[in-house]
This record gives sequence, C-alpha cells and structure tokens, in this order.
Amino acid sequence: MEFLIQLLEEYGYWGMTVAAFLAGSVFPFSSEAVMVSLQLAGLEPWPLFLSATIGNVAGSMFNYWIGTFGRLEWIEKYLHIKREKVEKTRLWLDGRGAWVGSLCFLPILGSVLSVTLGYMRANPYVTLVAIFVGKAVRYSLLIITTYYLNN
Repeated sequence: MEFLIQLLEEYGYWGMTVAAFLAGSVFPFSSEAVMVSLQLAGLEPWPLFLSATIGNVAGSMFNYWIGTFGRLEWIEKYLHIKREKVEKTRLWLDGRGAWVGSLCFLPILGSVLSVTLGYMRANPYVTLVAIFVGKAVRYSLLIITTYYLNN
C-alpha cells in the first residue's frame, strides 16, 4: 500500500482522482489515506476535494451502472457482492428512494448500496446528486480535519 500511495502522490490530483474512483467502486482501497498524504505533502485542499469527490462519485456510478444490468450472477462473480446482500439491501431500500445514495460514502455498505440502486433502476439523476452530496460532505470534513490537525 505504501508504494501505491507514493505512486499516487507523484501524480498529484490525477492520482487522487484514480484513488477515489477505486475506493468508490467495489475495489478495496482507501482514498482517505491518499487524500491526507497528498494534503500533508502540500497539495492544495480544494482541488484535492474536487478530485476526490469527482473520482469517488464516478466509482459509485460505475457500481450503479453494473447494477443496472440486473444480473445477480455478474454482481456476485465480478463485484464479489453476495446475492443475499443485494436482496437484503433491495428490501431495505424499497420505498426509501434514490436519496439513500447519500449514504454511499459508508465503507463496504456504500458499494452494496450503489450496486443495488442500479439493480433497482433508481432514478439515475437523483442517485447521482445524492451520492455527490454524501461524498462531498465526507471529503470536506476530511480536508478540514486534516487542515486543523496539521496547523
């Protein structure tokens, strides 16, 4: 992981976008560690915020898109999300709507939520906005916390 963080630091904001995409999708990765490292390395906070938010939202929308295919076999095989988790999440989401996408910032659960929202064919525009809001709040809090703890 240390080598990967160093590599991403070399690519700066683009590295942040890639790290956030990976973390937002079903790939296990910590964009928070990369963001803090890049901020402490001297990169500007607000471009970092934008890079992270855009990359992470894109990762969640990638999950959403995969979910729209409606193939639980693919979701299990390629995304390593069990059918039972998708079905349980689908039952929980019933009647709550696409705004639940704002919870996609949560570790592990966020990937299941975004895939299931796609599987249920939740409104993609509302889903996109909800996911953006949740992830923007998380990254802004991380940037602010890192700034105040470092100064």
